[in-house]
Amino acid sequence: MKQTNKTTTVQNVFRILLAAFMIYAGFSHLTFNRIDFQAQVPDWLPLSKDLVVLLSGIVEIALGLGLAFWSKKRIQFGWALALFFILIFPGNIAQYLGEKDAFGALDSDRARFIRLFFQPVLIAWAVWSSGAWAAWRKK
Repeated sequence: MKQTNKTTTVQNVFRILLAAFMIYAGFSHLTFNRIDFQAQVPDWLPLSKDLVVLLSGIVEIALGLGLAFWSKKRIQFGWALALFFILIFPGNIAQYLGEKDAFGALDSDRARFIRLFFQPVLIAWAVWSSGAWAAWRKK
């Protein structure tokens, strides 16, 4: 699909902020938050929790870099990031249901429950800031 949608300065600022957040989160998956992220990997997933954390960190870095720097594929990266947020949501639910603490701040049922409501915000942020939503609506 040829990209013809322009994004506003505000969208671009929020896209770069989201990209930076993803790169940072991915880096933290691979380093200092590696154990905490394992709390989000559902027990029913038939893979090593550490492997899932490492792979998701690499994906997050790639999506963040693509969203920030590959302007001709900005829309596709917006959709891919939204899909990624959807795919990892069961991990957030598993963390809530399993009452698993992480990151110092997710240390109560209330905190883990409130966090669930941020996933739709991230999905909307990805498709709006990348221009993916506007491109889809134009079709």
